[in-house]
Amino acid sequence: MLMVKSNNIEDTKDVAKKLARRILSDKTKRKSALVLALQGDLGSGKTTLTQSFAKALGVKEKITSPTFVLMKVYNLQLTTYSLRRFIHIDCYRLNSPEELEQLGFREILKDKDAIIIIEWAERVKKLLPKNTVWISFEYGDRQSERIIKFKTL
Repeated sequence: MLMVKSNNIEDTKDVAKKLARRILSDKTKRKSALVLALQGDLGSGKTTLTQSFAKALGVKEKITSPTFVLMKVYNLQLTTYSLRRFIHIDCYRLNSPEELEQLGFREILKDKDAIIIIEWAERVKKLLPKNTVWISFEYGDRQSERIIKFKTL
């Protein structure tokens, strides 16, 4: 497990940019979508990380949490990388994992050209692949401080 201390929003944005660069530098041929599962309390940094991550991937649109529409898909213009879609899912309002399945989630997972970030991922944990990268956010000692932990199952 990798643990990073973020002292403020700018640090969290920097973590997101580094994560995007690392993923883009990975030349592994995927057979399915890459899934990043975010968990943490309200206001802990999930959306901040997602916004900066998407920007680092080249998303030009403004990224807002899809709390009410549940999912947003953005096309990527990465000519030197195989990633073609960035999919942002917010499970905060879901009552069960089956609601995400009804949106065609199992088919989305098969898209090897997609990267998926899921906020409130613990609510749909049973649907996520074993190679999901879990990113948890915890409050630190100071108001602006966050502890960000990365792990795979």
